Amino acid sequence: MHEVLNKERVSAMMKKARIPVLVSALLITLVATALAQTTVTQTVMYEVQAINEIGLNTPLTLVINTAKAGALPNAATDDTTTYSITTNETGKKITAKIDSAMPAGLILKVRLDPPAQAGVSAGEVTLATTPQDVVTGIGPVTASKIKILYTLSAMGAVSPTSGARSVTFTLMDE
Repeated sequence: MHEVLNKERVSAMMKKARIPVLVSALLITLVATALAQTTVTQTVMYEVQAINEIGLNTPLTLVINTAKAGALPNAATDDTTTYSITTNETGKKITAKIDSAMPAGLILKVRLDPPAQAGVSAGEVTLATTPQDVVTGIGPVTASKIKILYTLSAMGAVSPTSGARSVTFTLMDE
């Protein structure tokens, strides 16, 4: 009888011992599965190309219509026009030119304010059919609503006339 009790005890102990062994085997399998992960790497190529854009707002009209007796006519000015600029490069400038010469005795000038901390204004520049530097030393910048001043002056007695000139601004390398 003692032998039967021992067999029952041994059997019960083995049943109890199987549970921790099974739990340990399960944990080892889970850890091994977790360690068997896969990693892949992808190369992402990128490129930022040169961006050089300039834009203007609305057209304008300059009218010379007053003078003091014995003096040249008063110049007509307008500073309501603005420009916008975006460039991600250094060493840029803005040039300006008109499409055809002004009539005799009339001078059209332009002054562009530079973008804040990104250029130097050439001041008032007389427009001609060849490009004139109006802002130099432009570096990377994004700016808008930058003032433009136009001045139309008569250099003597100019007969009444009217017309239009296209002013071309170019953002380019210095």
